[in-house]
Amino acid sequence: MASSWTPQPSGLQEILQTIHQSTDLSHNVQRQITQKLNEFTRAPDYIGYLAYILAMSAEEERIKTIAGYLLKNNARLILHTSPDVAGFVKQAILQAYANADGVLLRNNTGQVVVAYLGVLEPRSWPDVLQLLVNRLDDPELEKQESAFNVLEKACEDYPRKMDIEINGTRPLDFLIPKFLQLSEHDNSKMRSHAIACLSYFIPINCQSLFAHIDAFIACLFKRASDDDPGVRRHVCQSLVLLLAARSDKLMPEMNNVAEYMLYSTKDKDETVALEACEFWLTFAEDAELAPYLHPLLGKVAPVLLDCMIYGEDDLLFLEGDAEENNDNSAVPDKDTDIKPRFYGGKAHGYEHDNADPSAPPKQKIGAYGEETAELDEDDDLYDDDDFLDEMSTDWNLRKCAAAALDVLAVRFSGDLLNVLLAPLKEKLWSSDWLQRESGILALGAMAEGCIEAIEPHLNTLVPYLINMLNDTRPLVRSITCWTLGRYASWTTQPISEEHKQQFFIPTMEGLLRMVLDNNKRVQEAGCSAFATLEEDAGPELIPYLEPILRNLVLAFEKYQRKNMLILYDAVGTLADAVGRALQNPTYVEILMPPLTARWSKLKDDDENLIPLLECLASVTIAMGTAFHPYADVVFDRCNTLVHSSLLAYQAYQQNPQLEEPDRSFLVVSLDLLSGLTQGMGMTLESSIAKSQPSLLSLITVCLKHPHAPVRQSAYALVGDLAMGCFPLLRPAMPGIMNELILQLDPEPKIEFVSASNNAAWSVGEVALRFGRDEPEFRPYVEPLISRLIPILLHPKAPRSLHENAAVSIGRIGLMHPSLVAPHLNDFAQAWCQALYEIRDNEEKDSAFRGLCTLVQANPAGIANSLLWFCNAIIRWNQPSPELNQMFQTLLSGFKAHDEAGWAAQIGTFPPMIQERLRERYNV
Repeated sequence: MASSWTPQPSGLQEILQTIHQSTDLSHNVQRQITQKLNEFTRAPDYIGYLAYILAMSAEEERIKTIAGYLLKNNARLILHTSPDVAGFVKQAILQAYANADGVLLRNNTGQVVVAYLGVLEPRSWPDVLQLLVNRLDDPELEKQESAFNVLEKACEDYPRKMDIEINGTRPLDFLIPKFLQLSEHDNSKMRSHAIACLSYFIPINCQSLFAHIDAFIACLFKRASDDDPGVRRHVCQSLVLLLAARSDKLMPEMNNVAEYMLYSTKDKDETVALEACEFWLTFAEDAELAPYLHPLLGKVAPVLLDCMIYGEDDLLFLEGDAEENNDNSAVPDKDTDIKPRFYGGKAHGYEHDNADPSAPPKQKIGAYGEETAELDEDDDLYDDDDFLDEMSTDWNLRKCAAAALDVLAVRFSGDLLNVLLAPLKEKLWSSDWLQRESGILALGAMAEGCIEAIEPHLNTLVPYLINMLNDTRPLVRSITCWTLGRYASWTTQPISEEHKQQFFIPTMEGLLRMVLDNNKRVQEAGCSAFATLEEDAGPELIPYLEPILRNLVLAFEKYQRKNMLILYDAVGTLADAVGRALQNPTYVEILMPPLTARWSKLKDDDENLIPLLECLASVTIAMGTAFHPYADVVFDRCNTLVHSSLLAYQAYQQNPQLEEPDRSFLVVSLDLLSGLTQGMGMTLESSIAKSQPSLLSLITVCLKHPHAPVRQSAYALVGDLAMGCFPLLRPAMPGIMNELILQLDPEPKIEFVSASNNAAWSVGEVALRFGRDEPEFRPYVEPLISRLIPILLHPKAPRSLHENAAVSIGRIGLMHPSLVAPHLNDFAQAWCQALYEIRDNEEKDSAFRGLCTLVQANPAGIANSLLWFCNAIIRWNQPSPELNQMFQTLLSGFKAHDEAGWAAQIGTFPPMIQERLRERYNV
């Protein structure tokens, strides 16, 4: 049915005039145009005008193309416009596409079709689908290609929306056989489109495709030797997707498929080689396919090793870094060199003991950006973004091969090393620097999975790597830094004095030299690897703190903006690693001048201030009261930043036309205040008392902030203030507690988990500081317990939230046993399950003392969970004397109450629990 909507001449003229003016590139005009175009979007029929200009106006191609671009970008407006306007827009788009002459307009109108078909969905716009299908049989090849181009984009962008039923029929039941037929087309672009379209339906388990799965696989085998690399690339891509979704169909032909993929991994066209290489990555990631992959290791691994050599395109991209002695440390960074960083706020969690040795390897992201094994919900991904820069910005064959080797190492360990030992040695000792560099990359890629098998060779390999830090090629030095970082857990082991002298100290000294290298890429790799070494070495670094700090301080004078960010990380990581050893006045005098110089130089709205604040948060904790000379200035500035950030956000809420302020300033300021609180404790009293506006009132506002990372950091600060200077926090607790209770959610959205974690943790700290049976805290006990117990019992709550909730229940129980003990039977088993694997620490100790107090008050409450209670007790390595005595008293009491019943019950426990109860507590 034709639409009755028509454009008003005045409105049409205004929009056309704006489009014509948009070709003026002056900054002021562009800003006015952007503002005007934003205003147009408020008009309900704006897209009708754009569609008219594109399809029916007599404007030149350039103006029509701009109108088409605006129409595409505003596709979602069709959902909110009148039926008349929507009908007109659909008709106009079809007309514009059907009548488009020239490549530019044909591509432009095709993009508009893809955008609107995606928003409306095919079931609401079957006409366009019919037009595209009819065009596939058009006598003109250009029109066939144009239609297939649109269909491919639609299949790629929203395959599930295409896999639907319209009026009792499924379009894909017709389209899939049509695509299979067109895979035989004389034109290579058409063949390529056909296979690409088919491939996009594999991951969604499309039944219309799987009904023709055998014909599809036969089609792939037939096209495997196609002359056109684009076709071969899509063949490889399809085989990768089939391996992930329907490996059962490939296994019978795996020998042939493997040979083809090995051959294609060496294809001269890198796009084909990259898709083929993805096959080995996908193959290795699936543990169930390991028995099929294992026999192929001898062929696959050496091919992957060869793929890790820098390609010509990579070397062109890397420019001077591929040359010898490229000293560029004095060259300022471009803005485009610096990636955006995201500051998520301080999170509270617990370390674990007794990991299940039979559990599958944890997922990580290595140097190549690919996930390599299953991920636990609470793991931090090891995302080595810095190393991604080592190999240019795009995912490429080199990275993919290295990622595949990484996963193969985790999967096959020593078997992989046995296959690669000879070719790897050949590369490492090659006279060709490119071969040498790829061998060092491979050695690093295999570090995690093959560490046990490689360990006997590290006596030779680590000195070799340290020597490679002297190579004249920056790319060799930088990859060597990364690989040394991958083996830092071995080099930093306190095995013996000889090990320290032979491996640890030379590695540390070598990386420190690279921190001060004259090449920026090497500086970056050296600083990142040194930060990894810091994490692994921890307190082992303390005897060497002075030379380490003097080196890092020199880097402050040498580094450009990008590497300065990594340097801040290295300083912060060092502070975390050595802790209060940093209080030494000599170290304070070395480190603080460059940090305070940067602090003074940067304005409050300078984004370079953010990483400095983050770094100082760690430094303040480590230096403790030695930070006192700097504390007032830092506190006041943080308080000012929190206040100004909250005002800016308030202004944005009142006027959404303003640019949303960067919340990072707020998050890192709160985190630095947390660091100050942990380091300085009650010595902050005067700063908090005189803060204007009051810090405590600002915190209460932050707890209501709509952004979770702000609330997360604010709750961390509440917990730290409770621990370090509770008398100062106490007056603000009524307002804080009301917000805190609301934050405790059994199934928070994924982005709220860390905020909920910190809220659950901080309430336990607050409860302890109020003290035993404190009337002021008493009214909060029931509301808190009524939220914490459902969190603990909720099967979908994250593990970290279970743990924090359990600790806080225990601590509240320690302070208010009469109010919590009646609930013991509801949560005792879940409580013990949540905490038995947590590593011994004071927080766990106080929580268990709370549980024991509750058991003393309500012994019947533990009766149904006695096995889990005893299991949690025997998992302790070193309980405090007080807690150990509580365990002894309770267990002895159970036994004395009913010796025969006790003997019968523990007789059902696993032997290990029985044995440890006898050994430790004589029960």
